Amino acid sequence: MPTPSTTARSVLERSPSLKDMDRRLQEKSSLSKHLQRVYPLMSMHKSNSSLSLSSLSLSQNSNDSSFNSSISSWDHKMAMPFHGIFRSWERRDVSIEEAIKKWRSRCREFGLFGKIETPVDDEVESVDSDSADAGDLKRCKWITKTSDQVYVSFHDECWGVPVFNDCRLFELLALSGMLIDLNWTEILKRKEQYREVFSNFDCNLVAKMEDKRIIEISCNKDLMIAESRVRCIVENAKCIQKVAKEFGSFSGYIWGHVNHKPMINKYKYIRSVPLRTPKSEAISKDLVRRGFRLVGPVIVYSFMQASGMAIDHLVDCFRFKDCVRIAERSWGMTNMAV
Repeated sequence: MPTPSTTARSVLERSPSLKDMDRRLQEKSSLSKHLQRVYPLMSMHKSNSSLSLSSLSLSQNSNDSSFNSSISSWDHKMAMPFHGIFRSWERRDVSIEEAIKKWRSRCREFGLFGKIETPVDDEVESVDSDSADAGDLKRCKWITKTSDQVYVSFHDECWGVPVFNDCRLFELLALSGMLIDLNWTEILKRKEQYREVFSNFDCNLVAKMEDKRIIEISCNKDLMIAESRVRCIVENAKCIQKVAKEFGSFSGYIWGHVNHKPMINKYKYIRSVPLRTPKSEAISKDLVRRGFRLVGPVIVYSFMQASGMAIDHLVDCFRFKDCVRIAERSWGMTNMAV
């Protein structure tokens, strides 16, 4: 009959050595810390309590011992995508990259990317956004259910449609310049007011605008235009007059930069749509040389998009093919005229 001492010795012999257990614990601890550095959210899959999204910061030091204790609530739906994903990695069955990819896939499955503010990347952008209405029209992904109707209408009817009329081009250049202070929705809501105060953007009339009228416009709080911005528009009107004398029209000059042919881009993701391009930089440089103001490369590219010089509707947007057809038709017409 075994004695207590021999039984204890037998159990210890069958059990892993303390050194082996300590090694395994260190490996697991090292793995956990490495995962947290790669993506701090990974450490939270162990918690069943809910996290307030406003308290979540990816830049927070994941080695901070107070990090988990500061989490007051963690939605069960948020925890589900993490369940079991990283256990396989801890068994060394998959790489870090595969684990992260699987985590992102599960997040999309549970609809989390639509609820958490995350940096834009390929994985996020490939997810379809909500359409602007309940209809079947598929729009560019920056048009959402919360988009103002005036902005949606601008996207559906104007943005990306080639414009050749000097007054309309002057208008779009002026409105694009206002993007320094306002967004498109704020600008478009005041479009008719701008047309009224700037004489329907007739450069010959705007160029004659006197100081008194400039001050009156800038003092109108509804218009939200500073005096310096108004003066830029007036100066640009004078520059357009000079360009029109040299090239026959402002349209002939500005469209000449793209060989009178709209640039048809075929972007699939929002991240692919640039804020500026080498072409907008070249046009901006020439405009500045000619005395134009508020015409930096970013503003110029916004103008190019709005005026149809660059068609940047995403390829799955219903307006992409429409604008391409209009562009091809207008290109043939301008070629005949040139």
